[in-house]
Amino acid sequence: MTNSWRFSTLNNRHRALGSNLEDWSGMGTAWSYDKGDPDAEYMAIRTKAGLMDVSGLKKVHITGHAASHVIERATTRNMEKLMPGRAVYGSMLNDAGKFVDDCVIYRMGPNSFTVVHGSGQGHEQLTMAAIGRDVSIRFDDNLHDLSLQGPLAVDYLEKHVPGVRQLAYFSHMGTSLFGKPITLSRTGYTGERGYEIFCRGQDAVEIWDRILEEGASMGIIPCRFTTLDMLRTESYLLFFPFDNSEMYPFENEGPGDTLWELGLDFTVSPGKTGFRGAEEHYRLKGKERFKISGLKLEGKNVPGNGAPVFKGGKQVGVVTQAMYSPLNDWTIAIARLSVGDANNGTELEVRCGTHGPIKAKSAALPFYDVDKKRRTAK
Repeated sequence: MTNSWRFSTLNNRHRALGSNLEDWSGMGTAWSYDKGDPDAEYMAIRTKAGLMDVSGLKKVHITGHAASHVIERATTRNMEKLMPGRAVYGSMLNDAGKFVDDCVIYRMGPNSFTVVHGSGQGHEQLTMAAIGRDVSIRFDDNLHDLSLQGPLAVDYLEKHVPGVRQLAYFSHMGTSLFGKPITLSRTGYTGERGYEIFCRGQDAVEIWDRILEEGASMGIIPCRFTTLDMLRTESYLLFFPFDNSEMYPFENEGPGDTLWELGLDFTVSPGKTGFRGAEEHYRLKGKERFKISGLKLEGKNVPGNGAPVFKGGKQVGVVTQAMYSPLNDWTIAIARLSVGDANNGTELEVRCGTHGPIKAKSAALPFYDVDKKRRTAK
């Protein structure tokens, strides 16, 4: 935790499971546990449920008459259509039209929002957009985020939270859990039906302990942060900066990817203009230098992040995240590929430093639950 300046109240629980609390976004985070098994945690979330501490996500409250205008400027989403109790996934760009962060925007009331973002420039973007406007912005590190993900999550929660089964995808509600005030959101980062429990730091330990104790008979277990890498690879969920040019820079260019390259252009509300980088975003359509693509690999050997991808002796891309699924019996990856070789079944070769060359084909994303029926189920 050398670089950490933010702290989860669950640190002792993570240490007890063998975590060294490696830094992410300024917070000591349970990237790994000595106890437990990543494959078992993956299987729990895919078939039962798992509980993760994702409090390293940054939570920013925006209130005031101009709150919606600030978010309209800082993000790609239209706030006029977002009603209280609903949330939406959005992107943030710089002046060059390049991606700098993603976020989930929660509308709490007419002039009240909470924006939850990762390790990019989200807070800075919002603060910049707020200059000279009637608005208050507050970074809230007491608000913890416990993510209960998997098909049995709703079965557990409905024992304690009336109406949870009726809560629609990307909706949220204020309620209580074990007598503690929470905001319960039907969101997550796994491709499964799941819920995020936003609670006070002083309540996080009791909520964590009770869910794991009461949910043990249902197969609910604690999961390390990096279990998300297995889940997101199958479900086409990108993780800044690990899939981006900040990690895999272009030759003779600074960092920055377009939404067209990342496949995130859907995060721009139809017809929206006026957000930061909008003009460049639209100008860059059709000028992609690469495309995010899936890869299906032969065998069960998993290449490391950064493994180069070749076609006919020429490098055409790089693996950003790969995994083997014991549930679906496939080895797959997210990759940055040349435009002509992406998402279309092109035969390729991944050159892995550990396992040697691995035959692969590019493939469309996502691999798992293509129609998103699991995460949106009623």
